[in-house]
Amino acid sequence: MVGSKDKSKEKRDKRLQEISLLRTIPYSDHQRWWTSETVAVVTGANRGIGFEMVRQLAGHGLTVILTSRDENVGVEAAKILQEGGFNVDFHRLDILDPSSIQDFCNWIKEKYECIDVLINNAGVNYNVGSGNSVEFSNMVISTNYYGTKNIITAMIPLMRHASQGARIVNVTSRLGRLKGRHSKLENEAVRAKLMDVDSLTEEIVDETVSEFLKQVEEGTWESGGWPHSFTDYSVSKMAVNAYTRVLAKELSERPDGEKIYANCFCPGWVKTAMTGYAGNISAEDGADTGVWLALLPDQAITGKFFAERREINF
Repeated sequence: MVGSKDKSKEKRDKRLQEISLLRTIPYSDHQRWWTSETVAVVTGANRGIGFEMVRQLAGHGLTVILTSRDENVGVEAAKILQEGGFNVDFHRLDILDPSSIQDFCNWIKEKYECIDVLINNAGVNYNVGSGNSVEFSNMVISTNYYGTKNIITAMIPLMRHASQGARIVNVTSRLGRLKGRHSKLENEAVRAKLMDVDSLTEEIVDETVSEFLKQVEEGTWESGGWPHSFTDYSVSKMAVNAYTRVLAKELSERPDGEKIYANCFCPGWVKTAMTGYAGNISAEDGADTGVWLALLPDQAITGKFFAERREINF
């Protein structure tokens, strides 16, 4: 068993080294579809992976809006990057508060008119280490799933119409995979519904999380076939993964010049506050795939799941 763990660590380290090298190669002029006028929004970006994605995107020359629920912390985070010469702006955003979302949209319209990239990073997790409490399931599902949907719905009308398409990137997790190694969904009926991408709808995803929360309330969730580790977080990310596929399908019907591409990615087990700093990769490496997806040259890649710049299965 130790041998297999060592092997996968070796494989991961090798891939992260490759990615670090790729990050040093500048985008060529014909790959760069963006300019300093291109606007990206990153939610939950006052620290960790979100902050790092803002830094990397601004480093590529985009105008980046850093958002945070806590205004003081967000202003300070933006100031650090502004002092480093990056074109970073700040606005408060609480993805659980409709009035906060409305204020944010009004500000975007007034100051920038529209945006090109939306990275949904805001999220919560109350389980660290080997604990697996479902005490905060409502908050986890509300923030990670419904909050993400709320901001996407509000921002779609503000996404720029352009030949290269606008981009939505959802930060999710391999823990939300339907046949994950560490967090498998054993409820076969639910798994079949979520795997059938042709019949998958937003209503099916909503019903799935509602069923989970109902079982948590009734105290029957442990026999419901839900993932065994980080259960509420895994279910929330499973829902975001499924919703990304539904969203991509809907957005693909838009006419040329108005396309929006939606994908999701797993940053890995990153050394951040969310993992209790117990992760095994840096925020810089964790942010990389999200930035890479946001900046993909003019290619209609949508409805996919990525990790370490490679497509993985849902």
